Amino acid sequence: MAPQPLPCARPTRADAARNYDRLVTAARETFAEHGTDTSLEEIARRAGVGIGTLYRRFPSRTALLEAVYVDEIQSVCDRAYDFDRELEPFDALAAWLRSFVGYGLSKKSLSGELIDALGKDSPFFQACKANVQEAGKLLLDKAKAAGDVRPELELADVLRLVGGIAHNADTQPEQAHRLLDIVLCGLRPAAS
Repeated sequence: MAPQPLPCARPTRADAARNYDRLVTAARETFAEHGTDTSLEEIARRAGVGIGTLYRRFPSRTALLEAVYVDEIQSVCDRAYDFDRELEPFDALAAWLRSFVGYGLSKKSLSGELIDALGKDSPFFQACKANVQEAGKLLLDKAKAAGDVRPELELADVLRLVGGIAHNADTQPEQAHRLLDIVLCGLRPAAS
């Protein structure tokens, strides 16, 4: 089953695609350094394009936030497929969940602002969620088939646990990874 197309498709014309990539990269870096309320003029300057180019591609701050979010979600999904090809089933699932926690720790303000603007049940978030679920289900199902995780596990439960770790406002990266280690141990089948 092929992943759902994510919103905010990248343009196909070479120069437009380059500008799109530069703007999304500059926005991601600027948001990480200074938060999502950074001026759009600063993002355009950092990307090496004029503010008109930014507004032609992203008519609002929300549109730019969506593009950065989609780029990050695509990266999360791509990592799942990479881990599936490179690692044994449980190791692939564990590596993906570790990357998911890392992503969650770094993107709290971005997703929060988008939820405020679009609503968490918006078609935008539903498409992103479907892609993440598809990638995670692949890894969980393979780990189940290998007998590496408990057969009754459901992806929604695993993602809630991992999301809870990443989105707790007080969680520091070291603590988040310790908590994830505990969750990973709990995913294993009970000893016979």
